[in-house]
Amino acid sequence: MPPNPRIGAPAPAFALANQHGEPVSLDGQRGHPVVLVFFPWAFSRVCDGELKDLRDGFATVAGSDVRLLAISIDSKFALRALADAEGLTFDLLSDAWPHGEVARHYGVFDDERGAARRGSFVIDAHGVLRARILSGTNDPRSLDEYRRALASLDA
Repeated sequence: MPPNPRIGAPAPAFALANQHGEPVSLDGQRGHPVVLVFFPWAFSRVCDGELKDLRDGFATVAGSDVRLLAISIDSKFALRALADAEGLTFDLLSDAWPHGEVARHYGVFDDERGAARRGSFVIDAHGVLRARILSGTNDPRSLDEYRRALASLDA
């Protein structure tokens, strides 16, 4: 597995389909800070809880200028069903094929489980990685962790 990208270095570029089949690229977000949230699977208990927390509280933590992109190895169809079921309005990106390629570039793909580990990355408006949050399989990331990580944008 490649090492985690280095803080202060350009974030690995990618282009993936969202839950509507629309292409979303990191380069297309330039001019806005981005938070990438890797999660293992749609409709799993911990992942659903985290995504609902982001739905309900991310804007108060990050402000309206920060783009939130959540990435899993699920198909765009599963991600659409999740977004519809939970009222998620941010982009859910499918890293299904090549299987987990973007998660691998960010150093969060778990070969044994075949899914992404819980990892979040704060990227500034110029595409530079500013912070990362890593947690265990059953350990959800909190909005306070995002608040602290987003402070790196002001540094």
